[in-house]
Order: sequence, then C-alpha cells, then structure tokens
Amino acid sequence: MGQIIFLRHGQAKNNTDRILAGRTEGIPLTDTGIKQAEHTAQLLEHMNVSAIYSSPIQRAKHTAEIVGKHNSLDVTIDDRLIELDMGKFTRMPYDEIFNSHGNVFMKFYNGELEIAHNGVETFSEVKKRVLGIVDDVIQNHPDENVVLVTHMDPIKAMLSTIIDLSPTNLFELIIANASLNIFREKDQKFSLSGLNIMHPSRFDQSW
Repeated sequence: MGQIIFLRHGQAKNNTDRILAGRTEGIPLTDTGIKQAEHTAQLLEHMNVSAIYSSPIQRAKHTAEIVGKHNSLDVTIDDRLIELDMGKFTRMPYDEIFNSHGNVFMKFYNGELEIAHNGVETFSEVKKRVLGIVDDVIQNHPDENVVLVTHMDPIKAMLSTIIDLSPTNLFELIIANASLNIFREKDQKFSLSGLNIMHPSRFDQSW
C-alpha cells in the first residue's frame, strides 16, 4: 500500500499580502515559509519517500527543493500540479474581488458559469488534472510513498474525490501552508490518513 502525500507550499508573499496570485511568477516564499518547508522536510525524513513532484510555480518549486535537499531526492516538475488559472482575478486583492464579484470561491466550488466566463479554471478541470497525475504516480511508483507539492485547491480537489464535501465545506476548509495531506491507495481505492499534518512547533501559531 503506497501513500500519496500532498504538500501545500510554504507561506508566500501572496498569502501575507492577501492577493490572489494564481500562476503569477516571481512571488517568493517568506522567511516564515522557508522555515515551514524546512520543518516539513524533517517530518518527511521519517516517511520513506521515494519521489517528489512539484508545481512549476516558484513558491511550490522552492518548497519542493527544500524537501528534496533534506531527503536526498531530485524534484520532477509536473504542470498538472500548477495553481489555478485565476483569469481576470489574477493579482487582485481578496477584498477587492469580494466587493466587486461576491464570494467567488463559493462560486468556484459550486461550478457557477461566472467563474469560467471570467477566465478562471473550473473546479472540475482541476480535479481532472490532479487525478491524472495521481493515476500516473500509482502506475509509476507502486506501493511507494510519493510527495506532490502543490497549492490549496488542487489538494481540495483530491479531497473532494473521496469525501463528500459541500461547496461550503470546501470554502471553509483551510489547507495550511507546508502541511502534509496523506492519502493511502490500494486497488485504485483511496482513504484519507492525514490532514494538515504539521511540525509540532506550529500548532500554537496562526496558519
């Protein structure tokens, strides 16, 4: 039985600035984000990881490189782990988006047409690409533990394929920066064995 370990990137400047970065390049991890990634890398040292795949976006790639260095593993970039294409909302502050378009996140999880009309990737499209790389990982790394470094909504997409989460549940669920979210796979069936796993030093801090 192998484990697919989804790792959200460490805290990045878009998180602290509350900007919807999307696929914008040049947004680095903060100093806190680097420390978070280092702590998570230490956790993974004990999990017998055989491979690391990463989103090509800088904040995820840097997180993956930190994990890879600690675990003596190279990082493979896979575009299927990329952040959402935020369309016209790219680089907009959260407050500005909510004031002009309402709760676009709920609309995204509901699959409302307004999302696609604004050039935003749909949740169903995210699910399709995430399940695509998961299927490949299962085929290429049978019974191995593999880390996939990505962003919040690709992780939620994976969660929603095995747990019946409402759009409200998906909106309210926070996947913490640099947290591990672990799925066990056996005979093409998945179970969730860990959500928001973090270094113990972080449990008294804001996510």
